[in-house]
Amino acid sequence: MILFTKLLLAHLIGDFILQPNKWVADKEKKKEKSIYLYLHTALHLALILLFVPETDFMVYGILLAVSHGIIDFIKLKFQKKKTKRIWFSIDQFLHLLLIFATVLIYNNTSIELQNIDNRIWILITGIVLLTKPTSIIIKNIISIWTPENKNKKDNSLQNAGNYIGILERLFVFCFIITNHFEAIGFLLAAKSIFRFGDLKEAKDRKLTEYVLIGTLLSFGIAILAGLLVEFGIRFSFY
Repeated sequence: MILFTKLLLAHLIGDFILQPNKWVADKEKKKEKSIYLYLHTALHLALILLFVPETDFMVYGILLAVSHGIIDFIKLKFQKKKTKRIWFSIDQFLHLLLIFATVLIYNNTSIELQNIDNRIWILITGIVLLTKPTSIIIKNIISIWTPENKNKKDNSLQNAGNYIGILERLFVFCFIITNHFEAIGFLLAAKSIFRFGDLKEAKDRKLTEYVLIGTLLSFGIAILAGLLVEFGIRFSFY
């Protein structure tokens, strides 16, 4: 675990803290011809060897740094202006996966799914339930009351409401399983404050009731899921 932590720290420092915007811009423009691509790779190697100064790990460190550079090169080669966000996510996922694989190989360990604690499966199921599945469930329940949008100008971010709902449910879920029920009240109050201005300007009772139903459903499902997962974790046998 400590090896993974050290390598992750080296990655975070090398990729975010010690990489100036000038380097990023030059790499995106010149790609493999940019000197900063190789400096960036060398920086990662230096950080890895600094944090893990073990002779036996040196070869793994070199391979990890070189692989980092190759992943960066692939991202620079194939990303377009419209796909930069997607490639950033892919890039970071591959870096983390590579770090994880390096730790497993170096420590000569393996992962067997049958040995994963049953409580982890219960936790993951609860989290997944509160993302898109719950959004669809709530949307279907309240669709019969969907108010007409009198304001043709909608300045809200695309799908922002959906993401806000997912985040608030995940927060509530975390508060439940960590026994911080009081934090749910603060979250609900904070959302009410931000929503108050929109509802006041709308002057539409149907819209107010619609938002209230959606919010209560969202919080209710999150609380129920949290309690069920907590119950499952407490009484699961493996």
